[in-house]
Order: sequence, then structure tokens, then C-alpha cells
Amino acid sequence: QVQLVETGGGLVQPGGSLRLSCEAAGAPTSIFTTYTMAWYRQAAGKQRDLVALITTDSKTTYADSVKGRSTISRDNAEKAVYLQMNNLKPEDTAVYYCKIERIYSERVDYWGQGTQVTVSS
Repeated sequence: QVQLVETGGGLVQPGGSLRLSCEAAGAPTSIFTTYTMAWYRQAAGKQRDLVALITTDSKTTYADSVKGRSTISRDNAEKAVYLQMNNLKPEDTAVYYCKIERIYSERVDYWGQGTQVTVSS
């Protein structure tokens, strides 16, 4: 069974950068290539929202709030997806979750455990 493991969160000052990683442990490489992957975030007391998504052929979608400051990418050989975040703002503070959005064209609901990102001086 696939397990999503996020790393890379932490405390960063406003204007700083972070790179989040998500590894799909237990998934064969050939299967990982069929996953549409996404990053979500949930701030305290708020709903969980989509941050960025990357399809099997590396097409990307971003929330307006992070567009131009964030880049989602994938490395199928490493079975990993990344979120590079630049020019971080206090409002980016949240728990960030990795998710398998689709397997082939089928919607699924596999989540990682989340990693905390705190932007504060």
C-alpha cells in the first residue's frame, strides 16, 4: 500500500524559501507515473485548500494565492513530488499535505500526514 511521506517544512522568515518533498513509499515507479499529484494546505481554523497540482504529463495548476511564487514538480524515478515556495508570506503559514489526486483518470483520496510551514519573523 502506498504511503505518502512529506518532508521539508519548518520555520522561515517572510521573504524566505522552502522546498517541500513528498515521496510515495511503497509505490512501484511504473505505478507512480499514473498518479496525478497535488499539494494542499490547511491553516488553523480554515478549510483545506488546493495549492498546486501536477498531472502525469507534468501539466501544472496553481492557486492564485501562490501563483508566481511556487513551483510544483515531479521526479518519477524518485517517486516524488516537490513544492518549491519562494517569497513566503505569513499567510502561507499552514500544514501542507501531499495527495494522490488521481490514479489514471480515477479520483482517489490518499493523503500524507502533513508538514508544518510557519512563516514568521
